[in-house]
Amino acid sequence: MADPVPHPYSIEVSPLAKPEGHFQWAIRKSGKLADRPDRSEAKAFESAMEAVERAMKPGADGGRR
Repeated sequence: MADPVPHPYSIEVSPLAKPEGHFQWAIRKSGKLADRPDRSEAKAFESAMEAVERAMKPGADGGRR
């Protein structure tokens, strides 16, 4: 994964035990954590980066809807 993660965010992608072959991603900012499962490691990282980009947009509340 060559895409740099913008400060102050960090992304962690890890495999899930169930369902097998799926991955979860975690975004951290100021101690807050968001998780989502995905079918592949690359898709999990891509989804996490999209969430970070949405959170960085002006006027974004950073929360789930």
